[in-house]
Amino acid sequence: MRSELFGTLPDGTPVHRWTLERGGVRVRVLTYGGIVQSAEVPDRSGRVAQVALGFEGLQGYLAHPGPYFGALVGRYANRIAGGAFALDGRTYRLARNNGPNALHGGERGFDKHVWDAEPDGAHGVRLSRVSPDGEEGYPGRLAVAVTYSLDGAGALRIAYEATTDAPTVVNLTNHTYWNLAGAGAGSALGHEVRIAASRLTPVDGSGIPTGAYEEVGGTRFDFRSARAVGPGLDHNYVLDKGGTAEPVEVASLCDPGSGRVLTVSTTEPGLQLYTADHFAPDLPFAPGGGIALETQHFPDSPHRPGFPSTVLRPGGVFSSETVYGFSGR
Repeated sequence: MRSELFGTLPDGTPVHRWTLERGGVRVRVLTYGGIVQSAEVPDRSGRVAQVALGFEGLQGYLAHPGPYFGALVGRYANRIAGGAFALDGRTYRLARNNGPNALHGGERGFDKHVWDAEPDGAHGVRLSRVSPDGEEGYPGRLAVAVTYSLDGAGALRIAYEATTDAPTVVNLTNHTYWNLAGAGAGSALGHEVRIAASRLTPVDGSGIPTGAYEEVGGTRFDFRSARAVGPGLDHNYVLDKGGTAEPVEVASLCDPGSGRVLTVSTTEPGLQLYTADHFAPDLPFAPGGGIALETQHFPDSPHRPGFPSTVLRPGGVFSSETVYGFSGR
């Protein structure tokens, strides 16, 4: 494991890159935004490719923040309707940075901050920061730590932890786009997807859940058995396992050409499948050039009492873990 200077922000703040290597896998993580910059993994024949969409230099991330390439997303991943929510009788107003709604923590969410970093054992890095009370409109001083590590099999483990000094809402995820044929190798549509979810949360025209649960059986959303993924997907799946104390495998992504397989295990109750159909023409990746599998609580939970709660109170601990495993077949 090593750390090196990756670049400098316009205000002079240095950004470092940490390289983790184990089990035939190499992952690079930035202190800016907690970004997974790259993941180099072998195929069925042992040939290594970089499979996480990202940029060679810091300027790429500063110029193209919208897709959240590889980023650590918070305070609240996904959408909150109307850019506001009520908690304990008080209304908190957030930035409306996605049409009428709040998205991924606001104008300057966790993905746009430089995090403190320190080694975590021989094969991990622990990022931390304190989100002050009122940052992006969210209440409470939130102390956050996120640890990226590689286990002996080369699986990438991302463990999240947060505490607060006032009631707030928290929903954290990682926003890596995967193309198992190789980042920049064209469209990832056609990768085979499997998700252990019998239901999803249908949304309105602005991406906000209606509050209902919808069965996926007989629809284009059914990935209970692995099949090729097509365009037009940006939906939260209700994982059959629910929330769990330990990570449980819930999804897989496979590139038939290379044989590379990505498995997803998580403690979270939901998973957002996003096919990235809207990459801008000035990006070095084609629309559909990567598939995001974002483990999470559900979008707009502060407005939906029937969804798993995202409220965190003083004395409580937000804890979540997701594991991305790599193999070839």
